[in-house]
Amino acid sequence: MANKINLILKVWRQKNQESQGRFETYKALDIDTDMSFLEMLDVVNESLTKSGVDPIAFDHDCREGICGTCGAVINGQAHGPLKGTTLCQLHMRHFKDGQTLVIEPFRAKTFPIIKDLCVDRSAFDRIIQAGGFISVKTGQAPDAHAVPVPKDKVDWAMDAAACIGCGACVAACPNASAMLFVAAKASHLNVLPQGVPEKKSRTLNMVKQMDQEGFGNCSNEYECEAACPKEISVAHIARLNKDHRQAS
Repeated sequence: MANKINLILKVWRQKNQESQGRFETYKALDIDTDMSFLEMLDVVNESLTKSGVDPIAFDHDCREGICGTCGAVINGQAHGPLKGTTLCQLHMRHFKDGQTLVIEPFRAKTFPIIKDLCVDRSAFDRIIQAGGFISVKTGQAPDAHAVPVPKDKVDWAMDAAACIGCGACVAACPNASAMLFVAAKASHLNVLPQGVPEKKSRTLNMVKQMDQEGFGNCSNEYECEAACPKEISVAHIARLNKDHRQAS
Protein backbone atom coordinates (compact mmCIF):
# COMPACT_ATOMS: atom_id res chain seq x y z
CA MET A 1 0.00 0.00 0.00
CA ALA A 2 1.35 3.41 -0.96
CA ASN A 3 2.21 5.92 1.73
CA LYS A 4 0.35 9.22 2.07
CA ILE A 5 1.79 12.58 3.03
CA ASN A 6 0.44 16.04 3.71
CA LEU A 7 2.23 19.13 2.43
CA ILE A 8 2.00 22.91 2.69
CA LEU A 9 2.45 24.63 -0.67
CA LYS A 10 3.46 28.25 -1.04
CA VAL A 11 2.77 28.83 -4.73
CA TRP A 12 3.53 31.89 -6.83
CA ARG A 13 0.30 33.25 -8.35
CA GLN A 14 0.40 35.88 -11.06
CA LYS A 15 -2.40 36.62 -13.51
CA ASN A 16 -0.12 37.84 -16.31
CA GLN A 17 3.15 39.63 -16.99
CA GLU A 18 1.70 43.04 -16.19
CA SER A 19 0.09 41.98 -12.89
CA GLN A 20 1.82 41.94 -9.53
CA GLY A 21 2.44 38.42 -8.31
CA ARG A 22 2.26 36.98 -4.80
CA PHE A 23 2.63 33.73 -2.90
CA GLU A 24 -0.55 31.90 -1.92
CA THR A 25 -0.60 29.07 0.62
CA TYR A 26 -2.48 25.82 -0.04
CA LYS A 27 -2.66 22.44 1.65
CA ALA A 28 -1.93 19.26 -0.31
CA LEU A 29 -3.61 16.51 1.70
CA ASP A 30 -3.39 12.72 1.41
CA ILE A 31 -0.84 12.83 -1.40
CA ASP A 32 0.20 9.41 -2.66
CA THR A 33 3.99 9.19 -2.51
CA ASP A 34 4.01 7.31 -5.83
CA MET A 35 2.61 10.40 -7.56
CA SER A 36 4.81 12.67 -9.63
CA PHE A 37 5.08 16.32 -8.68
CA LEU A 38 2.76 17.33 -11.51
CA GLU A 39 0.21 14.71 -10.48
CA MET A 40 0.29 16.24 -7.02
CA LEU A 41 -0.47 19.64 -8.58
CA ASP A 42 -3.34 18.01 -10.49
CA VAL A 43 -4.84 16.85 -7.19
CA VAL A 44 -4.43 20.30 -5.65
CA ASN A 45 -5.99 21.94 -8.73
CA GLU A 46 -8.98 19.62 -8.56
CA SER A 47 -9.53 20.69 -4.97
CA LEU A 48 -9.12 24.37 -5.87
CA THR A 49 -11.58 24.08 -8.75
CA LYS A 50 -14.19 22.49 -6.50
CA SER A 51 -13.70 25.39 -4.07
CA GLY A 52 -14.21 27.94 -6.83
CA VAL A 53 -10.55 29.01 -6.86
CA ASP A 54 -8.66 29.48 -10.13
CA PRO A 55 -6.37 26.43 -10.56
CA ILE A 56 -2.59 26.81 -10.60
CA ALA A 57 -1.31 27.23 -14.15
CA PHE A 58 1.79 25.16 -14.93
CA ASP A 59 3.46 23.90 -18.09
CA HIS A 60 3.37 20.20 -18.99
CA ASP A 61 3.10 17.91 -21.99
CA CYS A 62 4.65 14.44 -22.25
CA ARG A 63 5.25 13.95 -18.50
CA GLU A 64 8.02 11.50 -19.41
CA GLY A 65 11.05 13.77 -19.04
CA ILE A 66 11.44 14.18 -22.80
CA CYS A 67 9.68 17.31 -24.07
CA GLY A 68 11.23 19.96 -21.79
CA THR A 69 7.88 21.69 -21.31
CA CYS A 70 7.57 21.41 -17.53
CA GLY A 71 9.64 23.44 -15.13
CA ALA A 72 9.40 25.26 -11.82
CA VAL A 73 11.64 26.15 -8.90
CA ILE A 74 11.03 24.17 -5.72
CA ASN A 75 12.60 25.53 -2.54
CA GLY A 76 15.14 27.42 -4.62
CA GLN A 77 16.09 24.53 -6.91
CA ALA A 78 15.09 24.31 -10.58
CA HIS A 79 13.15 21.05 -11.13
CA GLY A 80 13.43 20.29 -7.42
CA PRO A 81 15.97 18.59 -5.16
CA LEU A 82 16.64 15.41 -7.16
CA LYS A 83 19.66 15.49 -9.47
CA GLY A 84 19.19 14.68 -13.15
CA THR A 85 15.38 14.70 -12.94
CA THR A 86 12.69 16.75 -14.66
CA LEU A 87 9.80 18.15 -12.64
CA CYS A 88 7.37 15.66 -14.19
CA GLN A 89 9.60 12.72 -13.19
CA LEU A 90 10.11 13.95 -9.63
CA HIS A 91 8.08 11.74 -7.29
CA MET A 92 6.53 12.75 -4.01
CA ARG A 93 8.37 10.04 -2.07
CA HIS A 94 11.36 12.39 -2.09
CA PHE A 95 9.50 14.80 0.21
CA LYS A 96 8.64 14.49 3.89
CA ASP A 97 5.25 14.55 5.56
CA GLY A 98 4.40 18.05 6.74
CA GLN A 99 7.08 19.67 4.60
CA THR A 100 6.58 23.18 3.22
CA LEU A 101 7.32 23.57 -0.50
CA VAL A 102 7.88 26.99 -2.03
CA ILE A 103 6.98 26.72 -5.72
CA GLU A 104 7.74 29.52 -8.15
CA PRO A 105 8.39 29.91 -11.89
CA PHE A 106 11.77 30.02 -13.60
CA ARG A 107 13.09 33.51 -12.85
CA ALA A 108 14.76 35.34 -15.74
CA LYS A 109 14.07 38.56 -17.63
CA THR A 110 14.24 36.55 -20.85
CA PHE A 111 11.53 34.16 -19.54
CA PRO A 112 8.58 36.53 -18.93
CA ILE A 113 5.77 35.07 -16.85
CA ILE A 114 2.64 34.12 -18.76
CA LYS A 115 0.63 33.04 -15.72
CA ASP A 116 1.54 31.54 -12.33
CA LEU A 117 4.26 28.95 -13.03
CA CYS A 118 4.10 29.29 -16.84
CA VAL A 119 6.86 31.29 -18.53
CA ASP A 120 7.53 32.25 -22.14
CA ARG A 121 10.65 30.41 -23.34
CA SER A 122 10.29 31.40 -26.99
CA ALA A 123 13.71 33.10 -26.80
CA PHE A 124 15.13 29.57 -27.07
CA ASP A 125 13.14 29.01 -30.25
CA ARG A 126 14.57 32.16 -31.81
CA ILE A 127 18.11 31.01 -30.98
CA ILE A 128 17.45 27.70 -32.76
CA GLN A 129 15.95 29.56 -35.73
CA ALA A 130 19.14 31.63 -35.93
CA GLY A 131 21.34 28.62 -36.62
CA GLY A 132 20.53 25.46 -34.70
CA PHE A 133 19.93 23.36 -37.79
CA ILE A 134 21.55 21.87 -40.93
CA SER A 135 20.22 23.54 -44.07
CA VAL A 136 21.71 21.16 -46.65
CA LYS A 137 20.03 17.92 -47.66
CA THR A 138 21.91 15.06 -46.00
CA GLY A 139 19.82 12.18 -47.30
CA GLN A 140 17.59 9.66 -45.57
CA ALA A 141 18.52 7.70 -42.46
CA PRO A 142 20.08 4.71 -44.29
CA ASP A 143 22.42 7.12 -46.15
CA ALA A 144 23.57 8.67 -42.89
CA HIS A 145 24.98 5.32 -41.76
CA ALA A 146 27.31 5.38 -44.76
CA VAL A 147 29.23 8.33 -43.26
CA PRO A 148 31.91 7.15 -40.78
CA VAL A 149 31.90 9.12 -37.52
CA PRO A 150 34.54 8.57 -34.80
CA LYS A 151 33.19 7.13 -31.54
CA ASP A 152 34.39 10.07 -29.43
CA LYS A 153 32.52 12.54 -31.65
CA VAL A 154 29.38 10.40 -31.59
CA ASP A 155 29.45 10.32 -27.78
CA TRP A 156 30.04 14.08 -27.62
CA ALA A 157 27.19 14.83 -30.02
CA MET A 158 24.75 12.49 -28.27
CA ASP A 159 25.54 14.01 -24.87
CA ALA A 160 24.77 17.47 -26.25
CA ALA A 161 21.67 16.32 -28.14
CA ALA A 162 20.14 15.16 -24.85
CA CYS A 163 19.25 18.82 -24.13
CA ILE A 164 15.46 19.18 -23.96
CA GLY A 165 15.46 22.98 -23.83
CA CYS A 166 13.65 23.21 -20.50
CA GLY A 167 15.48 26.35 -19.37
CA ALA A 168 16.59 25.08 -15.96
CA CYS A 169 20.14 26.18 -16.77
CA VAL A 170 18.95 29.77 -17.21
CA ALA A 171 16.83 29.67 -14.06
CA ALA A 172 19.71 28.29 -11.98
CA CYS A 173 22.39 30.63 -13.29
CA PRO A 174 22.88 33.80 -11.18
CA ASN A 175 23.42 35.67 -14.46
CA ALA A 176 20.49 34.02 -16.29
CA SER A 177 22.94 32.80 -18.91
CA ALA A 178 21.83 30.53 -21.74
CA MET A 179 25.35 29.35 -22.54
CA LEU A 180 24.75 25.69 -21.67
CA PHE A 181 21.63 25.54 -23.85
CA VAL A 182 23.30 27.26 -26.80
CA ALA A 183 26.47 25.22 -26.39
CA ALA A 184 24.53 21.95 -26.39
CA LYS A 185 22.42 22.90 -29.41
CA ALA A 186 25.47 24.02 -31.40
CA SER A 187 27.80 21.29 -30.17
CA HIS A 188 25.73 18.30 -31.29
CA LEU A 189 25.78 19.63 -34.86
CA ASN A 190 29.26 21.17 -35.02
CA VAL A 191 31.15 17.91 -34.45
CA LEU A 192 29.25 15.76 -36.94
CA PRO A 193 30.27 15.61 -40.64
CA GLN A 194 26.90 16.94 -41.83
CA GLY A 195 27.15 19.97 -39.55
CA VAL A 196 30.75 21.00 -40.18
CA PRO A 197 30.18 23.06 -43.38
CA GLU A 198 27.91 25.51 -41.50
CA LYS A 199 29.82 25.36 -38.22
CA LYS A 200 31.15 28.93 -38.29
CA SER A 201 27.94 30.65 -39.35
CA ARG A 202 25.89 28.49 -36.96
CA THR A 203 28.07 29.40 -33.99
CA LEU A 204 28.19 33.12 -34.76
CA ASN A 205 24.46 33.41 -35.47
CA MET A 206 23.32 31.48 -32.39
CA VAL A 207 25.59 33.42 -30.03
CA LYS A 208 24.54 36.71 -31.63
CA GLN A 209 20.86 35.85 -31.16
CA MET A 210 21.50 34.76 -27.57
CA ASP A 211 23.04 38.17 -26.83
CA GLN A 212 20.20 40.00 -28.56
CA GLU A 213 17.66 38.15 -26.41
CA GLY A 214 19.28 39.61 -23.29
CA PHE A 215 20.64 36.50 -21.58
CA GLY A 216 23.48 37.10 -19.12
CA ASN A 217 27.11 36.15 -19.51
CA CYS A 218 28.62 32.90 -18.24
CA SER A 219 30.86 33.34 -15.19
CA ASN A 220 31.60 29.65 -14.61
CA GLU A 221 29.29 29.16 -11.63
CA TYR A 222 28.46 25.56 -12.76
CA GLU A 223 24.89 25.97 -11.50
CA CYS A 224 23.63 25.18 -15.01
CA GLU A 225 25.22 21.73 -15.04
CA ALA A 226 23.94 21.02 -11.52
CA ALA A 227 20.36 21.94 -12.46
CA CYS A 228 20.29 20.30 -15.89
CA PRO A 229 17.89 17.32 -15.80
CA LYS A 230 19.97 15.64 -18.53
CA GLU A 231 23.28 16.38 -16.72
CA ILE A 232 24.87 18.01 -19.75
CA SER A 233 28.48 18.94 -19.06
CA VAL A 234 29.77 22.53 -18.99
CA ALA A 235 32.59 21.20 -21.19
CA HIS A 236 30.26 22.02 -24.08
CA ILE A 237 30.48 25.71 -23.10
CA ALA A 238 34.26 25.54 -23.45
CA ARG A 239 33.76 23.97 -26.88
CA LEU A 240 31.36 26.75 -27.90
CA ASN A 241 33.84 29.40 -26.78
CA LYS A 242 36.55 27.73 -28.85
CA ASP A 243 34.31 27.43 -31.91
CA HIS A 244 33.22 31.06 -31.55
CA ARG A 245 36.81 32.30 -31.25
CA GLN A 246 37.80 30.37 -34.38
CA ALA A 247 34.72 31.56 -36.30
CA SER A 248 35.41 35.17 -35.35
